This record gives sequence, C-alpha cells and structure tokens, in this order.
Amino acid sequence: MPAKQPKRIFIMNILDILKRYSDENHRLSQKEIVDILKTEYNMTADRKTVRRNILNLIDCGYNIEYSEAIRMVPNKKTGMLEESYIWSDFYLEREFTDSELRLLIDGLLFSGNLPYSQCKSLVKKLESLSNIYFCSRIGHIASLTDNKADNKQLFLNIELLGEAIAKRRKVLFRYLEYDTDKQLHARKRPDGTVREYIINPYQMAAREGKYYLICNYDKYDDISNYRLDRISDLKILDEPAKPFEKLSQANGRPLDLGTYMKEHPYMYSGETARVKLRICRAMISDMIDMFGDDVRFSDEDKDSVTVSTVANLKAIEQFAHNFAPDVVVLEPESLREKVKNRLRYAADVYD
Repeated sequence: MPAKQPKRIFIMNILDILKRYSDENHRLSQKEIVDILKTEYNMTADRKTVRRNILNLIDCGYNIEYSEAIRMVPNKKTGMLEESYIWSDFYLEREFTDSELRLLIDGLLFSGNLPYSQCKSLVKKLESLSNIYFCSRIGHIASLTDNKADNKQLFLNIELLGEAIAKRRKVLFRYLEYDTDKQLHARKRPDGTVREYIINPYQMAAREGKYYLICNYDKYDDISNYRLDRISDLKILDEPAKPFEKLSQANGRPLDLGTYMKEHPYMYSGETARVKLRICRAMISDMIDMFGDDVRFSDEDKDSVTVSTVANLKAIEQFAHNFAPDVVVLEPESLREKVKNRLRYAADVYD
C-alpha cells in the first residue's frame, strides 16, 4: 500500500484524477473522486473536501465543468426543509480535443524523418495530454516500427538552426546520404575527404512529411534546400549570414514562405518561372494540391484544360514526367523540349 500522503497535495491528486479519468463523456461524481483518492492515493476525504479543492482549481484557472442540482433537505436544528445545492458530473476541459491529438499523433506516425525513439517518446507525451479512454481508443493503431530516420541529431539541428536564423549567422554542417549498407554516411568530395557546407540559413519548412532548410550555399547566389534529418555536426559560425534580399532570385524582397512553398512542391532548388500546361480534367485537384489555388485555368473543354502558374522549373519537369500523358508542358519551349527528351529516353530504356 502506498505511503499516506499529506493533505496539502489533495488538490494536485484531485487534478490528476480529473486529467486521467474525466472528459465530456466520462464525468465524475464527488463520491467517485473520493473512492479513487482512497484506492489509488491512500487518501481519505469527504465530499466537502473534494468540492472545496475543485473550487480552488477553478479559481486557479482550470476549466472544470460540472452540473448543479437542487434538493430539499431537513435543517438539523429546525427540521424544516431547505434547499441544498448538489454538485456532480465533474470533468476537465482540455486544451486539445481527442481528434486534434489523433491528428498530431498520426502526423508523427507517418513522418519519415523522425528517429524511431524520439517519435515514440513524442507520441507518449501527446497521449498523456488526454485520459485513459483516449489511450485505449488508439491502441489499435499499428505500433511504430524501427525504420525511421537514423539521424539522432534532428531536434538539435532544429534548435541550432532556429538560433542561427534568429541571430542571422552562417552555419557549417556535413550532409548525410545512404549507401548500399543502408547506413547514413557523410557526403564526400571526389578525393574521398568529407565535404563540409557553409550556408546562410533563412527558414525551416515541412513538405510531405520531411523537414527542409531553405538556405543559400555560401559560394553561390541561388536558393538551396537541405533535408534537416540529413544534416549532421551542425555548428553556428560567428560570421553574419548573407541577407536573403541580396540573392538574385529574391528581387530585393524578403523570403515569402507561403509563395516559396507553392512554387517548390518537390523542394527542388533552381529557377522559377511562369509555365503553361495542358492537363486532363481529372488532374485539376492534383494541380491545386501541388501548386496552390493561385493557378489560372483557361481554354476548357470536356476532356482537358490549360493551366498557368509560377513554379520551380525542375518541379514542373518532375510533375509532367510523373503524370504524363495527362500533363503536357506548353510553355516555356525549353522546358517542353526537356520533358519530351526525358520521356523519349525513358521509352528507349524500356525498349
């Protein structure tokens, strides 16, 4: 049996009970709280003690809901019936609904860039924000398998990059890639020495379950994207970072993350330009999913439609290759030729 606990922690134990055992569909009476205090905390309390502590929790800002009923009870001195207010059906309102927690947990489970142990730990923390009923409902979810990213430095990278971006400092890191042994290795130069990158960090962003660093490789004047889970041995340098506005692609403006993400659906770096495509009508939803709702449609018929948008040219090339023949590049002509030649080469390989 657990040791008897001091009365001053009554309030914390009652809060713990409300967190673990209550929600809108599982409400607790004062008697039920008294019984749990006795069986799980070895604490004896009466209903008045429970009510007083719950009032104190409400005064401290906790959103505790309850129902109130009136019953007639005899006055011990006069014997006359008097109104008495009965509180019951207590439950703690939570910052996250179960559906919100489930959405966050699913996002972790299907993320391909979080190390297994860290992902599992985060799922447990999210589960703890709800109660025992929520935990039992997600028990059917397939358990995590240890096939996540192997780079244990991911969260440290996020922390250090956040600091570097805030202080506008350059960073140095090594970049990892898989080899046939299925292990991550630092990328090397042709002479076999480990390659180190010095970059100007601007923003971190998520795309299709992966985290990317949007930055400028210090030797060049364009934008690069690097996977955060492939970065290792990251160090913040004392040297100030090159402002984003000074890059040729920035046109003197700061980074607009929303626009950048719409223009770079595959997170490829390189030139951005206006393109025109002919797509089958079934591809309209995919087009908006990939490039946002700023796309323009014209020349509709029952089978196809022309679409115009501003996007990264490498991304459009990949998009057209992936969805050929349902997507055909019309403009620019140089990109149309590049896609055409790539598809011919693919057909030749199969022949």
